[in-house]
Amino acid sequence: MQQELMGFLSKETRVLCNASMKDHTSFKIGGVADFMVIAATVDDIKNTLKFTKEKDVPLTVIGNCTNLLIRDGGIRGIVLKTGDGLTGISLEGETFVRAMAGETLARAAVFARDNALTGFEFAHGIPGSVGGAVYMNAGAYGGEMKNVVQSTRFVTMNGEERTVTGDEHDFSYRESVFSDMNAIIVSCDFSFTVGDKFEITTKMDDFKKRRRSKQPLDMPSAGSVFKRPEGDFAGRLIELSGLRGVQVGGAQVSQKHCGFIVNTGNANAKDVLSLIELIQQKVYKRSRVLLECELKVIGED
Repeated sequence: MQQELMGFLSKETRVLCNASMKDHTSFKIGGVADFMVIAATVDDIKNTLKFTKEKDVPLTVIGNCTNLLIRDGGIRGIVLKTGDGLTGISLEGETFVRAMAGETLARAAVFARDNALTGFEFAHGIPGSVGGAVYMNAGAYGGEMKNVVQSTRFVTMNGEERTVTGDEHDFSYRESVFSDMNAIIVSCDFSFTVGDKFEITTKMDDFKKRRRSKQPLDMPSAGSVFKRPEGDFAGRLIELSGLRGVQVGGAQVSQKHCGFIVNTGNANAKDVLSLIELIQQKVYKRSRVLLECELKVIGED
């Protein structure tokens, strides 16, 4: 099927067979995907959709895989990845920036800074892609995607290009209109304001230092595991439950930040899921708060 699939796509788009998902996730965890398409163009996304529909092949869409846990049994059919190939960023007028979905938030933040545009400093240290950040309304240090996103272009599963603008994004805490929509984000337009480049750089550097001092950036993880409970913090409740450093297999509650689960080197998805369940049980028993998982979990057991 690999050769047949490649016939549908441009030379810039890569097709991998028996792709180990460990190599494509920030967690360094996950089984094997039958096939992976790393799309370089929007047309290749459409053509992959067309191929899977005509051949009746299961399709899974992923981005930069920084908030994703893939089960140990892997993924059947075709995985369409937009996080590596669908890149590009440009200035569209004095204060508007257009970024493709596969661009990292770090590169987009640096681009805004280099053009003396303020409003995106919060995104500099957030791992992941522009598309994934829009999908889940990523945020940090008082900033959120909803504050700067003007419009988002996407492709439906029927291969049609559409756009949502402004309030149509329906942004809320770690959710957007795309949370319940079967669609593929391909680009986003941002609206910033003109600022002072030195002040923007200073703020970005400050956020970067804070993250380095508080987060386990030296170990594989998928960022914060749980959504912030109302009026509290997941990491605080986990620590109060005596779970700092607790380990199941190769998965461990981070010693540095209890809101993170880290891969100590040989963790599998089963370890992570068991540890998540343990954390939820212990925190609920002590604090009567049911922590809601923020990770997206896909694949087969």
